[in-house]
Amino acid sequence: MKKSLLTLLAVAAMSTTALAADVKPALVYGTGGKFDKSFNEAAYNGAEKFKKETGIAYRDFEPTGDTQGEQAIRNFASRGFNPVVAVSFAWTSAIEKVAAEFPDTKFIIVDAVVDKPNVRSVVYKEEEGSYLVGVLAGMASKTGKVGFVGGMDIPLIRKFECGYEQGARAANAKMEVFQNMTGTTGAAWNDPVRGGELTKNQIDQGADVIYAAAGATGLGVLQTAADNKKFSIGVDSNQNYLHPGSVLTSMVKRVDLAVYNAYTDTKADKFTGGVQSLGVKEDGVSAAIDEHNKALITPEMLAAVEKAKADIIAGTVKVHDYTSDNACPK
Repeated sequence: MKKSLLTLLAVAAMSTTALAADVKPALVYGTGGKFDKSFNEAAYNGAEKFKKETGIAYRDFEPTGDTQGEQAIRNFASRGFNPVVAVSFAWTSAIEKVAAEFPDTKFIIVDAVVDKPNVRSVVYKEEEGSYLVGVLAGMASKTGKVGFVGGMDIPLIRKFECGYEQGARAANAKMEVFQNMTGTTGAAWNDPVRGGELTKNQIDQGADVIYAAAGATGLGVLQTAADNKKFSIGVDSNQNYLHPGSVLTSMVKRVDLAVYNAYTDTKADKFTGGVQSLGVKEDGVSAAIDEHNKALITPEMLAAVEKAKADIIAGTVKVHDYTSDNACPK
């Protein structure tokens, strides 16, 4: 009996090891650095949570240029990593190619859609989360002028700006919205000096709340706003803690969940391909309120953002998606 029990335990241990061996996670960040305190760091946090809970290590790679993503994704797949998560629209064509070459490997791409049976595409309704922070910006502004600094000039970032503009004008129909994009290449995600310059220019024009959707470039936006005693709005990760009293709120985008769920679903043999679209209803995007900014949010502002959330979920407020027609209603 004792021998049989030991045998069963040994078999169980071998089964567990085999199951864990089938999960060999990898993560390829977008350009801008792992610790950008924004988009990439949210992905990192999701991978770290999985590692902490399961004890299963993952490998990651930080591309410094637009050409390195495909090399990293193919390298991970060829070495048996599974699943492979790529966080950036920039890796769309790379995932399309490599997923076809490795049909037995599971891939996840964040912020883009790739139609392959072994690919899960996770996209977000950034316009909804940006609308919420726009409402807060519109209510907090004393000048009737707010700003937006984007990273790379692409439809995805225009989507953030357009949602923000709609929210700000819902709070104040006469709101003036300034907007600037940092650049047209991947370098636009990692230029905090330029982000600061654009912010100062908007402040000089009267903007007293500036929303950054620019990866690590946004750190320059937040710093410059704080230096000039103006409000800023963070993005992707909760950035309220960076400059307490200056960061009005953050538009949190749950990239961490996309990574964490990809790994846990694969481990549990529950991985599914297809598209996951996460908005306010799915808690994929939100306006962060915590101990670092609650003193800045009045009861009226809190009530307004809660009403906006309820209206979006109910469908009585439909936030226009810039990418549906490459236009923003005025």
